[in-house]
Amino acid sequence: MELEVRHLRAICAIADTGSLHRAARQLGLTQPSLTTQLQRIENSLGGMLFSRERTGCRPTPLGSVVLSRARPLIAEMSALITEAKAAAARAAGPRLRIGSTASRALPGWLSRLRVRLPDTETTLHMDVSAQRLLRLVAAGQLDVAFVHEVEGSPLRVPEGLTLEVLVEREPQFVSMAVDHPAARRPVVDLTDLAGDRWMADPTVDGELDGLRRVLKDAGLDPHVLHGDYLTASTLVAVGEVVTPCQPTSRSRSDMVIRPLRGDPLAVRLLLARRVGPYPEDMDAIFADLDAAYWEAAWQSAAYRQWLMSSGVDRVPTAGAAGPTVPGRFGTARERVEVAGRGAARPTARDDHAPTVPGPLAPVAGDGPPPAGVVPAAGRRLPRPRLGLDPVV
Repeated sequence: MELEVRHLRAICAIADTGSLHRAARQLGLTQPSLTTQLQRIENSLGGMLFSRERTGCRPTPLGSVVLSRARPLIAEMSALITEAKAAAARAAGPRLRIGSTASRALPGWLSRLRVRLPDTETTLHMDVSAQRLLRLVAAGQLDVAFVHEVEGSPLRVPEGLTLEVLVEREPQFVSMAVDHPAARRPVVDLTDLAGDRWMADPTVDGELDGLRRVLKDAGLDPHVLHGDYLTASTLVAVGEVVTPCQPTSRSRSDMVIRPLRGDPLAVRLLLARRVGPYPEDMDAIFADLDAAYWEAAWQSAAYRQWLMSSGVDRVPTAGAAGPTVPGRFGTARERVEVAGRGAARPTARDDHAPTVPGPLAPVAGDGPPPAGVVPAAGRRLPRPRLGLDPVV
């Protein structure tokens, strides 16, 4: 068997993660498939590359030699592919390749970009995994990626990426059947859901771990089922489960969206791009995303009530960025350049988490805010740290 680049990537992934299971997930393979591939590579090279221990996989002396040659080869191959694709893109005309996890801000963002960049071909790549999207940006297969980072489960950011912080902390809400006893409350305590089964998507980076951590901290140990967003929304509607959801989610005739008291679930919203010359349109691209997000936020009745109870009583104008209450929710925009592997954090941030200051008014219908509510000059919507990612 001749070694290929994919084999070298597999070897490096195992060394980087220290686990066949984690490496398989990173590579988009099953663990048995990666194990078989590793055995074939080792047979081809004539020795074991990793020692399998209870604590994980460690490179053998032979493995260390192979890794020392494999890493530069992979880096050179990635650079070759990136440069070739960039040259092809320049020849084909302007193009913006966007990646994103699920968000209700996407329609508004794309429509704004179409107006702002009429001669640019815009493509969209959706993925439940923020980690995979970051790797695609680092590899030059995407220009930008709009992703979320679950609080307590930091993303592993590839070298050479810049992260723009859209929302430092956004609260995670919960969706439940319209006839659920807790649906009558404007704010729900986790203990109100002690007898319910939960559902989370294990393929969304950090979501399942984040939910279990919060439930454990609340002294709860409910059944947590695994399912994607569509399955979750279907089961929520018939009262079989409750599930975390984005605050921009909207209630339906068979389902309601409610904030959790104390906002225990949260995520950070980020726009990722490669480090390098600052594109002329990048500020505009970020501004359009910012405007689209806050437009979606104010169209959700539950989120609008939450924002207004937190001190926001004005709505941003169309196409304008939203407001911030200084000192409570963090800055509107922070740039993080990642020089090496690992989790990224902004150079300056405000970690004061928002709390609901008092009982919320009964949640009215979703849609645009009431007529007569106008923007206040110079204000920005609060920038909390966001929750987990299902869109219902």
